[in-house]
Amino acid sequence: MSKFFYLEGAYLILGLVILLVTLFVVTRPFMGKFAKRYGLIIVFLFLAILISGHYYITLNRMKDVKRAFLEGKEIICENRVNRQASQSIIIQKDRSGWRVEGDFFKSPLFNRDFFLSRCVVYR
Repeated sequence: MSKFFYLEGAYLILGLVILLVTLFVVTRPFMGKFAKRYGLIIVFLFLAILISGHYYITLNRMKDVKRAFLEGKEIICENRVNRQASQSIIIQKDRSGWRVEGDFFKSPLFNRDFFLSRCVVYR
């Protein structure tokens, strides 16, 4: 469950803001009698489907990236540290001592780890 909150925390906060805006709109006097009930339910279900779908897709991509890395394929990860150079880094199992620990790529030559959810399989 902690992985869900780590991956989707920002979207959960954004969803809460959207629900608050929806609550504000549906409580206006010009809205219909059942607008509050149906409006909140529909928006909540829509957000729940989107957030859970994003979580499911992200977990599947993380599994694919881990599997491809263990097979020796190249992985591209987003590098937010150095904005002057390339914004991505190519990771391969037999280069620079890369290894997978939990949900992170780690190497003794790099001072930071790369989270699997920010990576994709190259080609």
